[in-house]
Amino acid sequence: MSDFLPGLEGVPATKSAISFIDGEKGILSYRGYPLETLATNSTFEETTLLLLDGELPTKAALNRFSKQLRSSYRIKYHIREMMRHFPHTGHPMDMLQTAVCSLGMFYPGTECLTDADSCKDIDYVRNMTVNIIAQMAPLVAMWEHMRQGYDPINPRDDLSVAENLLYMFTGKEPDSLMARIMDVCLILHAEHTLNASTFAALVAGSTLASPYSVISAAIGTLSGPLHGGANQRVVGMLQEIGSPDNVEAWVDKKLANKEVIWGMGHREYKVKDPRATILHKLVTKLVEERGGSLDKMFATAMKLEEVCVDRLGHKGVYPNVDFYSGILYSEMGIPEDQFTALFAVARSAGWLAHWREQISNNRIYRPTQIYVGHEQREYIPMSERKKAPKQ
Repeated sequence: MSDFLPGLEGVPATKSAISFIDGEKGILSYRGYPLETLATNSTFEETTLLLLDGELPTKAALNRFSKQLRSSYRIKYHIREMMRHFPHTGHPMDMLQTAVCSLGMFYPGTECLTDADSCKDIDYVRNMTVNIIAQMAPLVAMWEHMRQGYDPINPRDDLSVAENLLYMFTGKEPDSLMARIMDVCLILHAEHTLNASTFAALVAGSTLASPYSVISAAIGTLSGPLHGGANQRVVGMLQEIGSPDNVEAWVDKKLANKEVIWGMGHREYKVKDPRATILHKLVTKLVEERGGSLDKMFATAMKLEEVCVDRLGHKGVYPNVDFYSGILYSEMGIPEDQFTALFAVARSAGWLAHWREQISNNRIYRPTQIYVGHEQREYIPMSERKKAPKQ
């Protein structure tokens, strides 16, 4: 009998060529390309195509893919009407999971997923992938207006995914720097090996469920507070601290009480999360763009990182991607409860890359268990059962 490892920690569950992490060195690469290189030179669209196909696209291929994405931004009328009936207090992640799952009824096409054989229809895979990635961001932005009782803003097919997302949130032409920051945020969140939500996507995909159900399963998994949502908590934490002057006393109290400091530490990294390093640079660039004046939240965050590195660096606890992403989203005017939904928008690229990899050589997941219950017992008739002891 195999040893039981809670959470399957360290247990290989699949083979993948999509991304790689070296937590000791702080390395994250997509298809062999360092994340820092992609964040500097690439776009979300190009990175998505790299994740899906395994190679950097030609200019013509990228243009075709971008055009196909932009032509698919619009959401069908019936889905929009369904969303109008959702409770306005509903969490964006609940909305997104429901809406994405419903796409399968309005965009049918599961003929490729009918038996245990691998799906070889590349056109089917590409069309399903494009439709989901193109509509994730508009759904999130639409909900922001609809839950406040307003009509959603129509998407624009002359804008990139990041630009259109900001435009649909604000109704204004997106600032070029903010659009680039959003684009980089999408790249950084697009993929991260076999995390919980990606594993959920693989398990669902292995049953040959539709890609809409696969992504819905992943969204549901991401919605849990132990996976997504930490960047929202970071913003609340910084607001609680109030100013850089309060940081040291606040950190020391948290450590003394053995409480969580959100955005600090990562299960995979023993050094600073490379995604946090990239976002830190973007924060610095934004500050420079504003003439060097530090927003109070930025200043508090930088002081918090300094103190936490001093107190916790020897334990391998450093800022992760959530530490700075929430601050940047706040600067864009995005509500805190939408942060995890933006995570899902970006991660849809990685989920679908793994879905494609899974169905190309499929085997349904069926892990085993270690039974710790009773041995076989005799059934006791109702009349002979003793009363349960009082608690």
